Amino acid sequence: MLKSSKNYYEILGVTPDIEDTELKSVYRRLVRKYHPDINPDGELKFKDILEAYETLCDEKRRKQYDILNGFFKSTGSTSSNKSEPYRKSYRTNSNSYKKDSFEKSQENKTTDKPFKHEEKKIKDDKNFTDLINEIIDGFSQQPKNKKKSTPKPPTPKNGEDIYADVVITLKESLNGTHKTVNVLQTEVCTHCKGRKFINGSKCTHCGGSGEVITRQRINVTIPKNIKNGTKLRLAGEGKKGKNGGKNGNLYLKITIEPDSAFKIDGNDLICEVPISPFEAVLGGDIEIPSLEGNVTLSLPPKTKSGQVFRISSKGLRQNNLVGDIIVTVKVQIPDKISDEEIQLYEKLKNLAGQNIRENFLND
Repeated sequence: MLKSSKNYYEILGVTPDIEDTELKSVYRRLVRKYHPDINPDGELKFKDILEAYETLCDEKRRKQYDILNGFFKSTGSTSSNKSEPYRKSYRTNSNSYKKDSFEKSQENKTTDKPFKHEEKKIKDDKNFTDLINEIIDGFSQQPKNKKKSTPKPPTPKNGEDIYADVVITLKESLNGTHKTVNVLQTEVCTHCKGRKFINGSKCTHCGGSGEVITRQRINVTIPKNIKNGTKLRLAGEGKKGKNGGKNGNLYLKITIEPDSAFKIDGNDLICEVPISPFEAVLGGDIEIPSLEGNVTLSLPPKTKSGQVFRISSKGLRQNNLVGDIIVTVKVQIPDKISDEEIQLYEKLKNLAGQNIRENFLND
């Protein structure tokens, strides 16, 4: 250790006779005040505090610093000034001390035993010599490059999963589609680095929360023949992990919206189709919608309203199974009827030979 130009006691605001426990308490208080995370303007002051404490908290290094910088603590109990536990300069005191010891030894050189006060000074001189030797030994034993202990890295924390709903049409579920999903992400505030405070005040960028919410747009591919209620997992698209932790996942629940033409029953598509009176009586081919385009349904003559027909293999394809289209026909009178049509209905009325409600009426 070289003689330091810095007064470590003055930096910490303490006196050289401070005890170790009190020194640690003062150091903790200064750290809370000048730490860069709390007070960015106190970085240089914090470095001086750290340097001073690392020297004074170590017993050997403190002794070396005190001796080399004039803060030697006297061990004699017969000192004339008891209120001054440290001498300002050990070199001056030691020279006057040795001179005084030499003169008194000349006066009493004929005696075999020194006086009591001389015996005490000789003992102090021996203690002082032992202390100097201890400091010299410390120089030879102290490593040149002392490695500082590195702080333990923060524990990694995985991000949370995000859940969202995606609504698609029936046709999109059959053919597949692409959707854009808006996801709210929570990230560490780049302004305050997640510390929540800047210069003692709440961060104006995040409002003191240490986090900011951003909206992220994610393009999602919906596969063909997907089933209503299916959940898709997008790995790593959830909330971001912290301290090197993994990102969470994004889970999408697929909902097939109701269709104006069909209802879904498993893999089957159910629809209701209107037919005219003459189609019901005469029969014939009619067009039925499907997910792959229109298909033809052949009505037999004298088809009744409410009669059900099945068109095979034109429904949904899921799990290697293909459903059907189930058609219920309903006889419907047109809203607009011409005079000619009315006349023909009059003829049909006169030609009708059976009362279709005869079994419905009471006897």
